[in-house]
Amino acid sequence: MQPTSPHTFHIPVMGLAFTVDSPLKVARFGISSVVSIGDDSLLEQMRAHYCQQYLRPYTPIAMDQEDYRARRITAYLDLLDEVVKEQIEALRHEDFTPASELTKYFTLLPESSPLRALYLQMLHTTDSEQKHHLQQALREAVVPGRIDVNIMTKLDKTNYAKNGEPLPQEYCDALAALRGFANSTVQAAVVFSAGMNMRLYSYLDQFACFLPGKNGELQKQVIIKVSDYRSAYVQGKILAKKGIWVSEFRIESGLNCGGHAFATDGYLLGPILEEFKQNRAAMRTELESMCCAALAGKGLPVLQAQALQRISVQGGLGTAKEDELMLRHYGMDATGWGTPFLLVPEATTVDNDTLAKLVQATQKDLYLSPISPLGVPFNALRDTSSEAQKLARIASGKPGSPCIKKHLVSNTEFTDEPICTASRKYQRRKLAQLQAQNLAPEVYLAQEANVLAKECLCDGLANAALQLLQIGKKAASKAVTICPGPNLAFFSGVFKLQEMVDHIYGRFNALNDTYRPHVFVNELRMYIDYWKNKKAEQLETLTDKQRKYLQSFWQNLQEGISYYKQQLPTLFADQLEKQVLMLDELLEAEEQLWLARLKETSIV
Repeated sequence: MQPTSPHTFHIPVMGLAFTVDSPLKVARFGISSVVSIGDDSLLEQMRAHYCQQYLRPYTPIAMDQEDYRARRITAYLDLLDEVVKEQIEALRHEDFTPASELTKYFTLLPESSPLRALYLQMLHTTDSEQKHHLQQALREAVVPGRIDVNIMTKLDKTNYAKNGEPLPQEYCDALAALRGFANSTVQAAVVFSAGMNMRLYSYLDQFACFLPGKNGELQKQVIIKVSDYRSAYVQGKILAKKGIWVSEFRIESGLNCGGHAFATDGYLLGPILEEFKQNRAAMRTELESMCCAALAGKGLPVLQAQALQRISVQGGLGTAKEDELMLRHYGMDATGWGTPFLLVPEATTVDNDTLAKLVQATQKDLYLSPISPLGVPFNALRDTSSEAQKLARIASGKPGSPCIKKHLVSNTEFTDEPICTASRKYQRRKLAQLQAQNLAPEVYLAQEANVLAKECLCDGLANAALQLLQIGKKAASKAVTICPGPNLAFFSGVFKLQEMVDHIYGRFNALNDTYRPHVFVNELRMYIDYWKNKKAEQLETLTDKQRKYLQSFWQNLQEGISYYKQQLPTLFADQLEKQVLMLDELLEAEEQLWLARLKETSIV
């Protein structure tokens, strides 16, 4: 396993295209990023593009070839790995001039970094021989950021042979993606997001790279994205019993994030972090014991003593103070900064038209949308080219997308083989069904709107790279969906990599003039709005189960507010003005929640 990144943050996965080539942009500066490996056709197009750019031979992997999905993923990751290694080697041979990338590597580092201190010592050293030795030590200390990959576990459709027969389960989307990563030369981690997939988890121990070697080291690691402590503990145990070690639990805010929003039942980020802080040591000890027992039972080497298990957090962070709070007070090992990097072309891949929309976006332009075919709320930007394409298709009487990639197929209401709810095939049938039911006009219109809201995310989240890099004959006509978190409203402009990294470390201010509450308050407000909407949706046909859900959700929010009120003197020591301001915002939120409760006494 390669050495740990010298930075205290990473760039999480964003969409399919937005971080697809981020390692080529930031890894040589020691910054880790996460590549989605959900869309093999996009990866194949990117490989063709970068093979040409870096003067490498390109042999296509066609869809009619055996195990093409896994092989495409492996080939693209191998290319990334090879190019990044070459970039690092070239960087090490540069001089320490003001404009060199070698100098940039060290000036990007956080103030707390020992490497940064060594760099500053070198700068101020007047003895030429000592300076030379320090420069050599610095060059040898340069390590790349990791090329981690993301698999959304729920995207695991069955694939079919040409004769229509289903292929064996190892050719399903998620398993093929895991195999593609496992067979690559990349020594990093796979990030599992969107919940458990037992078939996928059971497949991990088929690959030696996820099991300890003879020295107890892991060639490749497993990271699980979780929404709360219980999810981490349960999934950690499931994998430990199989001999698989979870090297990191990546906590993400349920609502204050980009893309799909998997809301908790009212559990807020602060209390969740507190639970991890109190229990992480005991959890690690228990999981290590289970994992080593399982490995020994299989006759395999056990983990290294005191195996590393990192905890990180992401979702809505916006200031250096918030970043420091996560690292210092809650003991997080790292933080994730996603949405702000959409405004950094040196780090992410966003087409020019969409980037211009992001720069201008305000809070009203960012919303929790119903556009995902998975039926999960999806943080999105209004007025994208994908939305315009969807509305044009509706206006022409041909709603829905052609559905070529089929990664999000899940519905079997009208077909034996699953289809996508954003597809023309599904929407045509569903609308015909609704029309035949003679519904009241207002009921029909509401249900029709639900059907027509869905967008093709397979294309929409991939097309930005095709547009920006001019890949494909019709790249200019491809519509883009983008998935920023609500935090984007507080950033306006196009930033350099140095500026955004300096913002994270408190050396630059990238925020606009919009008043920005603390990350905890922002998330709390989102959860209150979410609860109110859930209540409004369910009120007229409230079942006992729904009543209990709403009551539990409401109570968890109240307990979260109480936690924040109690913690204010600790969270903001020596910042009396900040304590008072946040207390006012918490009291306002508490009142909102209380008033909503009182209006419907039958619920709580």
